[in-house]
Amino acid sequence: MRFMIIVKATKDSEAGAMPGERLIADMAAFHEELAKAGMLLDASGLKPSGAGWRIRYAGEKRTVVDGPFAESKELVAGYTLIRAGSREEALAWTKRFPNPAVDGGAAEIEVRPLYELEDFGPSEAMERFRELGVAGGKPA
Repeated sequence: MRFMIIVKATKDSEAGAMPGERLIADMAAFHEELAKAGMLLDASGLKPSGAGWRIRYAGEKRTVVDGPFAESKELVAGYTLIRAGSREEALAWTKRFPNPAVDGGAAEIEVRPLYELEDFGPSEAMERFRELGVAGGKPA
């Protein structure tokens, strides 16, 4: 089972404040432990929403909306993707995730399981994803 640990943005992360050496060291240590346990699939921080954009859909029409976006609490500042044997194992690891706040204050992470190819019924379209090797986190 794969899980995404979603680091919620803060005013500091949206302002482009970079983490200090202590936070970087804590994150490196945690991610090294995940890697040694064979659980780490990917991890990255995201630049502030001012560097990004959204695509809004209205049927076939697409509209580009440039950032920044107002509600920092609804934004993502980074993520870690892990593979765990169960929800309980993922929960145990995520409880150890370092506080991601630049100032060590209030912060929040959200953890969500990812769909796996096996969650979908057989179809030609799903077979195309299997051949790509991108869905389900398993190489072709």
